[in-house]
Amino acid sequence: MLLGDIMTRNVIAVPPDTPALAVARLLADRGISAVPVTDSWNMLLGIVSEADLIHRLAVNDVPAGGLLHALFYDRDRAATEYARAHGATAGDVMTHEADLITATEDTTAEHAAQLIEQHKVRRLPVLRDGLLVGIVSRADLLRALLVPPPAADDAEIRARVSAEIARLPWADAPYVFFDVRDGEVTLYGFCHSAAVRDGLRALATNTAGVRMVNDRITDAAYNHNVL
Repeated sequence: MLLGDIMTRNVIAVPPDTPALAVARLLADRGISAVPVTDSWNMLLGIVSEADLIHRLAVNDVPAGGLLHALFYDRDRAATEYARAHGATAGDVMTHEADLITATEDTTAEHAAQLIEQHKVRRLPVLRDGLLVGIVSRADLLRALLVPPPAADDAEIRARVSAEIARLPWADAPYVFFDVRDGEVTLYGFCHSAAVRDGLRALATNTAGVRMVNDRITDAAYNHNVL
């Protein structure tokens, strides 16, 4: 599934000269956690998130004094953070586009989920030639999990399982093979690793069109004829 199929297209965006407090009000009133900042051509310039605005409160907190504080306190950095956090406009307080993790309409839902998890972000702006065309949140990805899988005949299922095994390096188990009949995948052969066996079973179970998985793999540790 591609992000173009599941992204939110009607994205609320603000120009960079929008007052920062007006952005805070927008987030609170609309119940959203961030808003993109775009120019008049809809080119993405950045994003203002709840975290960016909450940082305004955080930098107001005076750190505890002491010797360690005096040794490691970076006045220039603290002043820069304070100035940015208390910026007057969305353009002042936003996280700039160059520092954002973005995606395209052709990005798969799986890769988007990996990006969100790896970079610990809550959303991905979706761009087309630099223009904002949508946004994908964690909620959008959760809804994608609920979409019924497309119907498939046995040949299509066999091709999908084979392609997924070839795609995943850990799934290379030369003594394991499978059969598909009436939407049921049956795994046969020998496997040296319980983890790989579990992974192959999960792989088959989550392949679109599969109704059931029968695990008939034999633990290779108990068959001394397997090299």
